[in-house]
Amino acid sequence: MKTLFDRLDRLRVLALLLWALPVAALVPLGLFWLWRAEALPWWLLAMVSCSAAGYGLQRWLRRRDRQLLAGAATDPDPGWPPKAEDAWVVVERLAEEAKPEDWPLNEGERWWTLGQNTLEVVARYYHPKQERPLLELTVPHTLLIIERASRDLRAAVTDHIPLSHGLTLGDLLRAWGWKDAAERLLNIYRAGRLVVNPADALLSEAWGHLRGQAYGAAWIELQRWLLREYVRKVGYYAIELYSGRLTLTNTPMPEPIKAENPVTEPLRIVVLGRANAGKSSLINALFGQLTAATDVLPDTTAELTPYRLERGGLDAALIFDTPGCDTELLSSKALKQAVLDADLLLWVCAAHRPDRQIERDTLDAVRRWQAERQDRRPPPLLVVVSHIDQLRPPREWQPPYDLRDPQSTKAVNIRAAVETVAADLAVSIAAVIPVCLAGGRIYNVDDALWAALLDQQDEAGKVRLLRCREQRKRAENWTLLRRQLTNTGRWLLNLPGRMRE
Repeated sequence: MKTLFDRLDRLRVLALLLWALPVAALVPLGLFWLWRAEALPWWLLAMVSCSAAGYGLQRWLRRRDRQLLAGAATDPDPGWPPKAEDAWVVVERLAEEAKPEDWPLNEGERWWTLGQNTLEVVARYYHPKQERPLLELTVPHTLLIIERASRDLRAAVTDHIPLSHGLTLGDLLRAWGWKDAAERLLNIYRAGRLVVNPADALLSEAWGHLRGQAYGAAWIELQRWLLREYVRKVGYYAIELYSGRLTLTNTPMPEPIKAENPVTEPLRIVVLGRANAGKSSLINALFGQLTAATDVLPDTTAELTPYRLERGGLDAALIFDTPGCDTELLSSKALKQAVLDADLLLWVCAAHRPDRQIERDTLDAVRRWQAERQDRRPPPLLVVVSHIDQLRPPREWQPPYDLRDPQSTKAVNIRAAVETVAADLAVSIAAVIPVCLAGGRIYNVDDALWAALLDQQDEAGKVRLLRCREQRKRAENWTLLRRQLTNTGRWLLNLPGRMRE
């Protein structure tokens, strides 16, 4: 096999060397002049200083580029359900383990394998009992994941890699093909330089090695970023798919209800608790005059009474009043469906009733139902402790009461009731709000409870988003099925005519 030197015209190479000889002679002649002028040490000092400054600047640029690339990294969606967040941890681990030496940029088949591995990691997380979980993906959804991941990665490369918009794959392959030949020619030059001026050659080699390390590290850092982003993008959209957030159509998501658009999806608040705990009184104290929402939810069962709410600071919502959980008016099936469809739960608990075992059992059942639905976020829960005016001493009622530093017997008992309810129902004490709902004694509703509701509005909005996406996906499945059946029917109708042709 002929070498590169054998394929070149020797006479042309000689001509090039003759032209380059006068320029190349400047280096030894210049060094000889510096030595005669006793300026060689100063020149060496200047070369070392400039090289050190260049090396330091390169390291600073590397740190800056690393920060820029880190800022361009794909992050998990804050609206994901808990199972999706756990799946993202697996994807991040796979991205961190991807190394440039194991997945070279010039080997496209290897990158396809890496993307397939990422899909399989996510698929196995959601289908751990399947022998080949990747086969659980439909063909359109697989293509959609590749399409979305490629689109986002293309935008990231275009925005963060200089000259990427003008650099072709052919340029990269040609540059890679000339790599070995260029290294051989460079080695010949370095060997000749070592013969002409050993001291200068050795010093240049040392600093060249440091510069090469800096540039090499920057290139490896860029390759590593590309690898990790590729894994993150594929994993992100795979999780989006399995979480029910990635649909085949571009139907817009329902938006929060607004005054100018009253037909969009409202926030759903479900009020639960025992009979006579004060659920209806709480709703009236919070929102005053309510409007029946039968026009919004005409199929609502008799067990749930929905009302449309509008109040400043909260998106218009539907609030569902329910019968007591300790009565036969609310079946377990209706309670479960109400909980799974809720974006926020309000549990009303009477402070003067210490027998809370049935409430704890019902709340434990609610937690089990939520744990079974890992594709959805559990709705935030606020516990409202009512009837605090009936705590001892019953005749004392002089609000407001400072529960952080109680000074009166009433305040001490209210604080004790809050702590007891939190322990009995296994909830955080910060989620327990004491109120009075008696006529003429309304207390702590418009301030503490309303502030707590607004504080949970963002989290409730995330729950609503997942609920809407699930509803949209079910509607999309029916739409696609109708379209497919229609197109198949048309094809079958036209089949006889096509066969005659």
